Amino acid sequence: MQSLDYMPFVKKHLSDHGTSFRRHFCTTALCCPSRVSLWTGKAAHNTNVTDVLPPHGGYPKFISQGLNEKYLPVWLQEAGYNTYYTGKLFNAHSVNTYDSPFAAGWTGSDFLLDPFTYWYMNSTYQRNCDPPVSYEGQHSVDVLAKKTIDFLDEAYEAGKPFFLGLAPVAPHADIQSPAFKHGNHSNITDVTFSPPVPATRHAHLFQGAKVPRTSNFNPDKPSGGSWIRNLPQQGPDNVEYNDHFYAQRLRALQGVDELVDSVVRRLEELGILENTYLFYSTDNGYHIGQHRLNPSKQCSFEEDINIPLIVRGPAVPKNFTTDIVTTHTDLAPTLLQIAGAPLRDDFDGLAIPLTQAGLNQAKGGRYEHVTVEFWGFASNEGQVFDWYPIITTNNTYKALRVVGESYNLLYQVWCNNEHELYDLTTDSGQMVNLLHPNEGSISTLLGLPLDKIVQRLDTLLFVLKSCRAKACIHPWRELHPAGNVESLKDALSPRFDTFYETETERIKFERCEMGYILDAEGPQFERRVSELEFHRDWSEWT
Repeated sequence: MQSLDYMPFVKKHLSDHGTSFRRHFCTTALCCPSRVSLWTGKAAHNTNVTDVLPPHGGYPKFISQGLNEKYLPVWLQEAGYNTYYTGKLFNAHSVNTYDSPFAAGWTGSDFLLDPFTYWYMNSTYQRNCDPPVSYEGQHSVDVLAKKTIDFLDEAYEAGKPFFLGLAPVAPHADIQSPAFKHGNHSNITDVTFSPPVPATRHAHLFQGAKVPRTSNFNPDKPSGGSWIRNLPQQGPDNVEYNDHFYAQRLRALQGVDELVDSVVRRLEELGILENTYLFYSTDNGYHIGQHRLNPSKQCSFEEDINIPLIVRGPAVPKNFTTDIVTTHTDLAPTLLQIAGAPLRDDFDGLAIPLTQAGLNQAKGGRYEHVTVEFWGFASNEGQVFDWYPIITTNNTYKALRVVGESYNLLYQVWCNNEHELYDLTTDSGQMVNLLHPNEGSISTLLGLPLDKIVQRLDTLLFVLKSCRAKACIHPWRELHPAGNVESLKDALSPRFDTFYETETERIKFERCEMGYILDAEGPQFERRVSELEFHRDWSEWT
């Protein structure tokens, strides 16, 4: 939603001096699952952290799945790095759970803790193994900014290579509940969501700013699928509120922008800026008004999953933009590669090239797909109306983004087995579901029968929805072991028509669930390739 246009220091220090990855995606558009994927290099269906709170997510789920000893800071320490972190780590990392056990892998830490994580003027931080400290009356991002410089100085003085992670809460919605005052969690239906709270010095900025009026903003006709398609058009009061929410996000982001400036200036003062990699991203995107949705995330629309990634560092091209496809599961492998540490065999992602030569090579030699998945509810972080409650259930789905030279597609299967397909080349706002009976009678796509495209996409997603490691990176090889198919374009060859028409299984959910429960997920892909099938595939290639 053009928020980077309002962040001059990000542009000055990062975009102008680094590479922007225009096709970077989170694989689950919700903070805790997305963060766990970032730290582990694994998709959510392999971490089994799929929600923000127990039983399906949050810090306790991260611990119970054995991930506290198997994530990035632990591996970086093993590679000889000191590691530091301040800000939000995970949801349900709270004043009651922070020491059971402590988060592993950190040389120094100062974590934002629930239930105060999203209370801008009443944050609680917890340093190393010390008890939590309340910062009531101070802006959360300003508190974090001071802690950041302290850690940066500590890391420099230690004289070792270091990693420093910063996670300010802005521009998340402000969340409060009467239970929070006593340090207790609250049922999500009892909390109050409100627009982000900027620092006082930024509160007057961007008067008149409005959500960009794109083709999918509060459209005249319904769009999307499942519960989204039943949303009524928003009235003037709702639209005005959403514009205010948007402006508050921009104002709250100014503290983040100043944080970027202070970090870069301090690195320069210490004389280590040119020997430091800086990564700028977020855990998920956001929608406000698109497809008639109130403020939140958790959908597969581009606003929710296509997020910023900007990298500055040694040999990284300056003021450069690339369209290679990257995801959050790629970040852990990338950072380990920078550290010179061995990559793990169970990574679901692939290290991102950070040199001009590597980026050029990746144009034709890197994967073109993104696995997108979600379980559970969709929340409303804006005003609550009778027609748009705070929680919508049955928001479970599997989706696939495929971006090639001649195609730009999103394919999705909901847990009620409703299907969606969007051609973003001609429909960037994702307003026309090509598989919905009310959207027209299109019968061809990419110059081929629509059914043929859907067969390939469904089969590819069938592999990806339960893939592990190399199968997530090279899914076509699971279907074509001869190695003669590496892209959707390759798979669309007529010689594979019979294979996709008769020998592949289709995605089908058994039921909707709030988390990753295997017997609800429907049929699972198993690589069943007989010697005869292998020779047939090989002969077709030759």
